Amino acid sequence: MVVFCHLRWDFVYQRPQHIISRMAKDQKVLLIEEPWFREHEATSRLTAINPNLHILQPNVKSIEDIAAILPNYVGKNVATGWFYSASFVPLLSYFEFDTIIYDCMDELSLFKGAPEKLIEQEQFLMANADVMFTGGKSLYESKMMHHDNVHCFPSSVDYDHFAQAQNGIALPQDIANIKGPIAGYFGVIDERINLDMLNDVALLKPDVSFVMIGPLAKIGEHDLPRQANIHYLGMKDYKELPGYLKAFSVALMPFALNDATKYISPTKSLEYMAAGKPIISTAIKDVVRDYSTCIMIVESADEFATAIDAAFSVAHNAIIEQEYSNILKKTSWNATVEKMRALIKTAARS
Repeated sequence: MVVFCHLRWDFVYQRPQHIISRMAKDQKVLLIEEPWFREHEATSRLTAINPNLHILQPNVKSIEDIAAILPNYVGKNVATGWFYSASFVPLLSYFEFDTIIYDCMDELSLFKGAPEKLIEQEQFLMANADVMFTGGKSLYESKMMHHDNVHCFPSSVDYDHFAQAQNGIALPQDIANIKGPIAGYFGVIDERINLDMLNDVALLKPDVSFVMIGPLAKIGEHDLPRQANIHYLGMKDYKELPGYLKAFSVALMPFALNDATKYISPTKSLEYMAAGKPIISTAIKDVVRDYSTCIMIVESADEFATAIDAAFSVAHNAIIEQEYSNILKKTSWNATVEKMRALIKTAARS
């Protein structure tokens, strides 16, 4: 399998890493990232994650230029082509795939800085894909009109990993030194985060420490709100996240309601649940319709502050805990991948 991915493998560990690492358990996989031109290096970087999974960072200036280096790494005849971004469609002509998969995890054309040609490229990819997956219900509803073999696979959760936050693991030192209670978030910090709301809530709740964990993307340090009770701890390894999550008194999803969040289905919803944390979110469509019985939904800074008080004032509701359990029992990355495998086999035979 050759996978084309717009996200760096060593960036935030999310849907591509969870799915592709499992796909690689019984087949060889080459994952090709977007170009990363480094003038001081003569060749591209090929990293072995394990004997079956290799990551290629092309040392070229454009996606079109990747074709020239492909013979050094892979032949033309490959069983499966797996796309996370339609921006890689110029490479389709190089390969002779038996099966083409488009796993649409985000509406990338609505993200900040998206190239205008991405919409046209996606139309071409959908016309050539044998099977299509989407990362949430809103995306599914959007794409089902454009392809006759679309299947909804919302992001799942590695329950055992995040449930560690409920046991005796140690707190990382940088968060252990922060005075509680802690309202925390982990994930990419970009145009999808409502930074104005974060600033306003921090002012309304000066006795609460707001901890933001994750890398910046498409925004700069100067864009971040600076209050004495807002702490930015930077990007952390996936293995470390349960320790940080353990320190949260309440877990946050302070998303802006804009084009970039119109179709998202946040993976962290389930990760927070696995840790047993009270959760507060803005009104993201897929969160509201799937989890509004157990996640507090807010629409303003005042409502956010009130929800934080509610989360702190009572022990975690047993009914909510049961809701978490019911939701988490229905999903796992292993189950998601097995269902995907079955659909791919069917598509390959047809």
